[in-house]
Amino acid sequence: MKKENTNPAPGFAKGSAAASDAKLGALLRESRIAPALPPRFQEGVWRRIEDAAAPSKSIGSIVWLDALATLVLRPRLAFATVATLALMGALLGTYQGTQVARQDAQAHYLAVVAPNPLR
Repeated sequence: MKKENTNPAPGFAKGSAAASDAKLGALLRESRIAPALPPRFQEGVWRRIEDAAAPSKSIGSIVWLDALATLVLRPRLAFATVATLALMGALLGTYQGTQVARQDAQAHYLAVVAPNPLR
């Protein structure tokens, strides 16, 4: 079934509307302004692509730290990293608490056993 315009504009034949639409479309395409690319644009794009693909150059002793940070900051290892750091913090806190408790016990024992001049 062919779709027809039931109310054509006065003075237009059936085929002339499509022709004027085509002419208008061509005129609109020609009137678009395409900005000129900066000089050596394509060369700059390729240079950035090559720089991104090239391995990063770091100072000798920091290379392992960069590799560790890259490994640890991956999304699938982030939870394991946080859990490991929390566990290490708890263990170090427990160790430090044990050391402080031992020193307090030694000081208390010395205070009870030793004579007054040694305190």
